[in-house]
Amino acid sequence: MRAIIIGAGIAGLATALRLRQIGWDTLIVERAPARRGGGYAVTFGGIGYDAAERMGILDPLRKQAFVTNELVYHKSDGSRRFALDRATIAATTGPRSITILRGDLEAVLYEKVCDHTEIRFATTLTAIDQDSRVVRVTLDDGTSEEADLLIGADGLHSATRALAFGPEEDFLLDLEHKVAVFMLDRRPASIAPGATGTLSSNGRTAAVISVGDGRNVAFFGYRADHARPDEDVATQLERVYGDLGWVIPEALAGLQRADSVYFDTISQVVAPRWSSGRVVLVGDAAWCVTLFAGYGSALAVGGADRLGTELAAHPGDIPAALSAWEAAIRPEAERKQKLGRRVKGVYAPASPLLLWLSLLPLRLASLPPVRRYMTRRFIKG
Repeated sequence: MRAIIIGAGIAGLATALRLRQIGWDTLIVERAPARRGGGYAVTFGGIGYDAAERMGILDPLRKQAFVTNELVYHKSDGSRRFALDRATIAATTGPRSITILRGDLEAVLYEKVCDHTEIRFATTLTAIDQDSRVVRVTLDDGTSEEADLLIGADGLHSATRALAFGPEEDFLLDLEHKVAVFMLDRRPASIAPGATGTLSSNGRTAAVISVGDGRNVAFFGYRADHARPDEDVATQLERVYGDLGWVIPEALAGLQRADSVYFDTISQVVAPRWSSGRVVLVGDAAWCVTLFAGYGSALAVGGADRLGTELAAHPGDIPAALSAWEAAIRPEAERKQKLGRRVKGVYAPASPLLLWLSLLPLRLASLPPVRRYMTRRFIKG
């Protein structure tokens, strides 16, 4: 059996690994010219953690994980509001989870599949044709390929979804925020190694995250009413954040030296079905829960693992496998989407009152009695 996978991100690479484990051949098609690194930090747990353990990649993921020693919340002038220490952070995430950079998670998966599957970079999907026996794709390099299954793992703006299911606007739910993420070439002096500093003010959030090995990530997220559609990322960030102090001027200067930047709206994908014949969507292309829910990487790996399990359990009957897979994954994805929609209002609070309310649970978590309870509940069981 053979699958063509569109997208070499977390979902695509995890799917290639899982399909290889059940004896399938795979071809990955990726529009970027090379594998991307960096990205924002994610808490990787839940079904993703369990899947990584089954798939044999948990140990290398743990080696790439980093620990945040202190999470500091700042006022607009840069002074401290309060901080969470390492023990409190651990109590809020639980024992079966790790914090890892998205690019590092991709790197682990890439190393597991690169010797066993062909990856065509700088290539895009242009057409899909299928019948009861096979699916055929046309690529922009003029070639065509056939397979038993086409897997769209090409993210929020999926070309696979557009060709097989309909235009993007039929599926995207805009959560009215924008985000920009990039790697800094130097750590601001006020951010200690292993620490994360964050600041929220008037519908804007900014953070600098020390992620280990001397690397640092700048993160900017803000309500869409601050945005202007005709502005590039540098102009927009400077206009939206230019009045704030702390480390923000340093981070904005670092954008000019960054190799790449992720800059997009925060939107969910709401699709009534994830498969059509021999075409299936996985990861953000299918369900994008957004960073508000904080579970996208886990769902991508967990979804890939379960897809392989159902294909192995239904040999020769792809529609039955895809139906069973969607029935297993959709409830979890929809729960996380509902969470993302529910918390979007406190992500970049528009008023001082909303900011105070959004930080209250974290302030309580930093109190010794609450932390001891959380440690007993989540760490010691």
